[in-house]
Amino acid sequence: GHFAKGRKDIGENGKLVDIGGIFLYFCGSIFHSTLNSINMSKLRVLYVASEINPFLQTSEVADFVRKLPQAMQEKGMEIRILVPRFGIINERKNRLHEVVRLSGINIAVGDEEKPLIIKVASIPNAKLQVYFIDNEDYFHRKSVFHDKENNFYEDNDERAIFFCKGVIETVRKLGWAPDVVHCNDWITSFIPLYLKTTYKNDPLFKNAKTVFTIYNNSFSHKFKGDIMDKVKMIDIEDNMLGNLKSADFEGFIKLGMEFSDAVIVAGENKKLEGLFKKNKEKKVENFDNDENSTESYFNLYNELMG
Repeated sequence: GHFAKGRKDIGENGKLVDIGGIFLYFCGSIFHSTLNSINMSKLRVLYVASEINPFLQTSEVADFVRKLPQAMQEKGMEIRILVPRFGIINERKNRLHEVVRLSGINIAVGDEEKPLIIKVASIPNAKLQVYFIDNEDYFHRKSVFHDKENNFYEDNDERAIFFCKGVIETVRKLGWAPDVVHCNDWITSFIPLYLKTTYKNDPLFKNAKTVFTIYNNSFSHKFKGDIMDKVKMIDIEDNMLGNLKSADFEGFIKLGMEFSDAVIVAGENKKLEGLFKKNKEKKVENFDNDENSTESYFNLYNELMG
């Protein structure tokens, strides 16, 4: 297109769009799609996940959370990414460093309070920073969810609770109000619940919409009965946690689905399909086999913001 200065002119076949005092000429459909992305792409999207490439990869989550935020950033969205700092992430090699101004909050898990340490690193060859939620008791062991004998850690529920609360408190400390909070994998299951209850009147979150993506990272472990008490925060009643009574993978997923605004299933998954059939109220999307999945997510985020 050509540049022009002066008044905004709208012709039959092309239109002039005002961008910061300079008018850009676009023709036909290019104009419409560009205008839409100018108006729609300023969204702030918070990605929360169990892992991200290149720092850690144990499942498909890591690749997804590496690619989608960058694609959205390239469309003009503002992005923040938060993951746990599992002990197998090499801090020296990946150049993680502590963000002192964000660290130092205590996070309650049941009757205990544990200090939250925030670290940050940049993704090589991308203009993306990743914030890591860390705590000595929960994240310094040199493995992810299983010990050396491949036993699922008994306190993975507490680690998930600490992570979810830590994410929300970190974003509050950043003073950054997300439009969309996109939660990935079972460890993020409590974020939609907390945002719809305890934090529903928080100015940073009161307009935020949540997207919950489910992956086939299931586990057979059943947590102890006190999980519901540990999860509770202000404004959370027992009846809101009905889905968590099973204290297992399915319970986590159902709870995440119940309180999120959109649910996505990653990949073809017969096992997970049963869960969706039980949850009639929620529209469940699957963008994985979609060549235009970036566009699908872009449109989903914008539709959620209405």
